[in-house]
Amino acid sequence: MYSNLIAFLFSTGTVVLAEMGDKTQLLAMAFATRYKAAKVLAGVFIATVLNHALAVAVGNFITRFEAAQIWIQAIASLSFIFFGLWTIRGDRLEGEENRTTKFGAVVTVAIAFFIAEMGDKTQLATIALAAKFPASPIGILTGTTTGMLIADGIGIIVGVVMCRKIPERTIKLISAGVFIFFGLIGSYQVAGDMLQLPLWAIIVCMISIIIVTGIAAYLLIKNNKVVEEQNRIVGQYCKVKLQKPDAAKK
Repeated sequence: MYSNLIAFLFSTGTVVLAEMGDKTQLLAMAFATRYKAAKVLAGVFIATVLNHALAVAVGNFITRFEAAQIWIQAIASLSFIFFGLWTIRGDRLEGEENRTTKFGAVVTVAIAFFIAEMGDKTQLATIALAAKFPASPIGILTGTTTGMLIADGIGIIVGVVMCRKIPERTIKLISAGVFIFFGLIGSYQVAGDMLQLPLWAIIVCMISIIIVTGIAAYLLIKNNKVVEEQNRIVGQYCKVKLQKPDAAKK
């Protein structure tokens, strides 16, 4: 019970951080300009449960290879640093918001989200979390689903309902910093507790990881050409909304 709670809280926080400014949060905001927020979040919930259940199953499966446990945990820890760098790089929509079906708003959103999440940062983070907490698959699934709903709900309320610009650059850097911090802690634990390297080797490894991460982060920040407006569609919608505040949505 206690381990499930820890896994739930950790995975909720992780996915909230991973989702802020992520492609799927932008997608939720775009869909919220066309459909009611409740229907968008219902579609997000369905897609997330299905997608993250698959991710948890994959993460839980790979932990069954006992001989590879050290390397699995090492990869899981380093992946958090990778997710931090991915967060700095940012995402953009590539037409997913234009997807339509004949089955209504909830199914349309669910299908678009399920496809957009395949191979996305939050799905890969869920796999890493499932590998890190192999005894708590339910905690991971409920936590990542809750985190997705919280982050997308924030995006919809602030970006669409209130028509306020979310400070994307600030959120990206904070989220990336937290990811990298946890990745460094995990890497230190693997090097010291699991590989039992001598102190000098641990110091060399950690300094090397920090230097490479710092250089990569600097280059990404310097060359980041992702448009910092949350979403072109959201911006257009807000202009129309301000002109016609009573405009009804489907």
